[in-house]
Amino acid sequence: MIELRLAAASAAFLLVVLAEMGDKTQFVAMAFAAKHNPFKVLFAIFLGTVANFAIVIMIGQLLTEVVPIDAISLAASVSFIGFGLWTLRNEKAEDENTKISRFGVVATVALAFFVAEFGDKTQLATLSLAVQYQNSVSVLIGATLAMLVADGIGIIVGVILCRRIPQRKFKWLSAVIFVLFGLVGIYEVLSVKIEIVYTALILAVFAAFSVSAMYALFKKQTPIEDPKVCKTNS
Repeated sequence: MIELRLAAASAAFLLVVLAEMGDKTQFVAMAFAAKHNPFKVLFAIFLGTVANFAIVIMIGQLLTEVVPIDAISLAASVSFIGFGLWTLRNEKAEDENTKISRFGVVATVALAFFVAEFGDKTQLATLSLAVQYQNSVSVLIGATLAMLVADGIGIIVGVILCRRIPQRKFKWLSAVIFVLFGLVGIYEVLSVKIEIVYTALILAVFAAFSVSAMYALFKKQTPIEDPKVCKTNS
């Protein structure tokens, strides 16, 4: 029989809410909500968060023994650069595949949150609480609710901003910040593993690739977007 403990759930809720305020995943929620249906984004956050925290709580210690946490964090950082470039994809191509994108939005956002939380401070804190209270289900419930509250705030901010900032500018702002988060994450992992010269060289390669890819995507853009209203119906 599963025993729920209010103390464990409350501790997880408070810790994760405080940790997520101003965290990268809150911005991710804001960026996605400015482009897609906010309810789908919130549902995707729920799926990605539950999957991530469940894996960490249930087999977290085994996972970090098999795959070093630094490797997971590095992969998550690189993926952020990928998500930044993904936000710049051609809108016309997306509209032509509306039926596919309706499923793809949820899957993509859920994957983004699933990956982003690996190696994050909230993930490690959740694992610690599960060990401390010896009640995985309660901690999982508390942490998941906290993520929905914190990222729900990000979604509201994203919807408001997208109505005030031209869609094209907001999309590019989102992409740049995604890429910056990725580069910062790569630096944090590599700077403690290798010499700063090699770290700087690797960062330069990723930065050059990102700028080149963004420029190529810019050249493919067609200026047909509504300058004032963001599209959040997909």
